[in-house]
Amino acid sequence: MINKKIIAGIIGMLSLVTAIAQQKDTSKILKEVIVTGYKTVNGVGHLLEMKDGIIYAGKKTEVIIVDSLDANKAINNTRQILGRIPGLNIVETESSGFTANGIATRGLNPTQSIEMNTRQNGYNISADVYGYNEAYYIPPMEAVKRIEMVRGASSLQFGAQFGGLVNYITEDAPTDKPFQFITSQTVGSFGMYNAFTSVGGTYKKISYYGFLQQRNMDGYRPNSQQWQLSGFGKIQYTASKKINAGLEYSLLRNKIHMPGGLSDSLFNANPKASVRARNWLKSPWNIVSGYLNLNPNDNTTFSLKTTYIFSNRSLVWRNEDGGAGALDAIDPATNQYVPREVESEDMHSVATEARFAASYKLGKSKSTLAGGVRFSYGWFKRLGGGEGSTNSDFDLSITGDWEKKLNFTTTNIAPFVENIFRIGNKLTVTPGVRLEYLNSTVKGYTTDDIYKVTANKSKNRVFLLSGIGIEYKPKSNAGIYANISQAYRPIDYSQQQPFGVTSKIDPNLKDANGFNSDLGYRTTIKNYLNVDVSLFYLAYNNRIGEIVKTDPTTGLDFGYRTNIANSVHKGLEAYIEFNILKYLNQQSKQGISIFNSYSYIDAKYTSGEFNGNRVEAAAKHIERAGIIYSNKSFSSTFQVNYIGDAYGDATNVKVSDNPIAGYIPAYTVVDFSATYKINNYAIKAGVNNLGNKYYFTRRTDEYPGPGIIPAVGRSFYVGLTAKF
Repeated sequence: MINKKIIAGIIGMLSLVTAIAQQKDTSKILKEVIVTGYKTVNGVGHLLEMKDGIIYAGKKTEVIIVDSLDANKAINNTRQILGRIPGLNIVETESSGFTANGIATRGLNPTQSIEMNTRQNGYNISADVYGYNEAYYIPPMEAVKRIEMVRGASSLQFGAQFGGLVNYITEDAPTDKPFQFITSQTVGSFGMYNAFTSVGGTYKKISYYGFLQQRNMDGYRPNSQQWQLSGFGKIQYTASKKINAGLEYSLLRNKIHMPGGLSDSLFNANPKASVRARNWLKSPWNIVSGYLNLNPNDNTTFSLKTTYIFSNRSLVWRNEDGGAGALDAIDPATNQYVPREVESEDMHSVATEARFAASYKLGKSKSTLAGGVRFSYGWFKRLGGGEGSTNSDFDLSITGDWEKKLNFTTTNIAPFVENIFRIGNKLTVTPGVRLEYLNSTVKGYTTDDIYKVTANKSKNRVFLLSGIGIEYKPKSNAGIYANISQAYRPIDYSQQQPFGVTSKIDPNLKDANGFNSDLGYRTTIKNYLNVDVSLFYLAYNNRIGEIVKTDPTTGLDFGYRTNIANSVHKGLEAYIEFNILKYLNQQSKQGISIFNSYSYIDAKYTSGEFNGNRVEAAAKHIERAGIIYSNKSFSSTFQVNYIGDAYGDATNVKVSDNPIAGYIPAYTVVDFSATYKINNYAIKAGVNNLGNKYYFTRRTDEYPGPGIIPAVGRSFYVGLTAKF
C-alpha cells in the first residue's frame, strides 16, 4: 500500500504544477535543439533531462569528470575523486582488506556501498543487487571517464536502493585513430607501485578499448601487503548511426594481507599497530556484458544489456573470537598458533535489462516515454566455519567439514516506466512506477554447537514503487527540481546468516521500506559558477542494523542484527564552485576556482527502544572545500575534508567491549595534488593526509577486523603518464 505521506507529497507537487502551468507563458517557441552531453563546470556538473534513453528530469544528479581532477587515481583515493558530492560518507578500508572504499549518502551505511546501486557502463557490478549488494570491484580511476550519481529518485529507473545510483563510465576508444597507447607508472609511500596501460582505436566500423592495471603495496600498517590486477576489454561494431553492438569483459584478481582491527586502547596507543598477522583475503571478480543499441529514428531508442558475473571471495583468518584486543599469539601448550577459520563464497548472477524511449507530440510540446524491464537471477554458495591450518601463509585448506553450507538464490523481475510531460518550455512533470517481483530461497545447513540445523526456505514478494519529479527552468541554465520516490531494501544473504560466530540474527527480520524526496535549485553560469543547493527527506522503515546485547549466561556482549526501528534522515546538501579568474575574464587561459561541498544530515531513530538516538555511521556535518589553480599545462588542487562524529551502533554508547559499538570521532584531513602536462606527457604528484591525522571511519565485528579499522596516515605519490 502506498504510504499516506507519499500521496500527500504527490498531491502537493501536482498543485505546484497546476499553479505554475496557469501562469501566462510569454516565451517564444524556438526550434528544438537536442544536446547529447552533460552540463559541467571544471569537472563537476549534472545530467540532462534525458540521456541514453534514461530519464533524469526532476532528479538530483551529479557528474564527476575524472580526467579533470587532480587526485591520487593510482589508489582510487575516493575523497579526492568523489568528495565534491555533498553528503558523501566514505568508509576508508581499502588498505585493510577490501578492494574498494565503500560510499553512502544521507547518513546511510557506507560499508561496501551496500545501500547504493553500483554500476559500470550502465550494468550492475555487485554480486546480486538484492541478495549480496557488496561492491568488491570498481574500475581503476585511471580508466574512468566520468562518474554519474543519482540520488534516491533513481529507484524507479534502476532499482529500489535507498542510496541511489553510482555509475562508473570507462573511457571510450578514440574515434580518430586506429591505435592509441597510454601508459602510467606511479610510485608512492608504503611500497606502492601502480602500473596502468591501455590501448584503443577505431578501424572502419570496429572500435576497441582495453586496459590492465597492476598494483603492489606493502601497506600503511604491518601485515597489510596487497597485490591487485584489474583488467577490461571492450569491442564494438557500429553497423550504422542507427545500430551498434558490443561485448565487454572486466576482471579483478588480488591477494590481500589483512592487518585486523584494533580496540580503542590499542588505537590510542599506536594507530599503526597490527595484532593479526595471519589474515588473508582474495576476491577474484569476472564480469561479461553484451549490449545492443538501436535508434530507428530521432524519436526512438532501444537498448538491451545482458551481464553475467561469476566471482568468489575466500579468506583465512584468526576469527573474531576474543574481540579486537585478542592477540594472535602462539599457544604455549601446543607451541603453535590456534587454527584459523576459512570462509569461501561463490557468487554468480545473470541480469538482462531492456530499455526503450520514445518521444511524442502532446499538445504543442514533445513528451517522452521511457521504460523497460529487468530480469536477474543470482545464486550464491557460502561455505563457512572451516577449521584451517595453524600456518601463517595464504592457506585455504581445512580439517574436517564446514560448519555451514548454504545456497541462496534470488530471482527478480522488474518492469518500469516513466514519462516526461513537458508543459510549455519551462516545466516538466515526470511520474513513474516500478513493479518488483522477488523470490528468495535458502537451502543447506548450519551447525549449532554440535548439531546440524537444516535450512530450506523460500519467500516471495511483490511491491510497487511509485514517484514523481518536477523541474521548472526559468532560464536554460537554471532550474528548480523536486521529487519523491519510494524505496525498498529486502533482507540480503549476510543479514540472514551471520558471518562471524559471535554475531546473532533476529529470526523475525522484515524487509525495509520508505521513500526519498528532494527540493533543490541548481544553476550554471557560463564557465565560472556552478551551484546546486537542495533539501532532502528520507524515511527508512524497519531499518536493519546491529545493536549490542549481553548474553545472560556468559555476561559477554554480542552483536545482534535486527529491525532496529524506523529512522528519518533529513537535511541540506549544497555545492558551489566559483572561478575567480574566469569571472573577471571569461577568455582567460588560467583559472582559480574555490569550491565548497557541504551537507547537514539529521539522521535519527523515530521509534522503538532507541527513539531519538542517532543512526549509526551518520555524521551530522560533512564538508569538503578546496582551491584549484589551472592553466594550459599545470593544475593543482588543495582540498580540506571535515567529517563530523558518529557512532558505531544504535545504542550510541561511546565505549564498549563489543567491537562494533563505540564513538567514531570527527576528523579533518588535507590533500594536495598537482599535474603538469607537456605534449603527450603528464607528471602527477601529491600528498594525502598532509597533516598525518590519525583517524578511523569504521568499527566492525567481522573481517577485516574485528574492531577499529585505522585509515591511512600521510602518504606521497608521484607518477608519469605518456600517450602515443
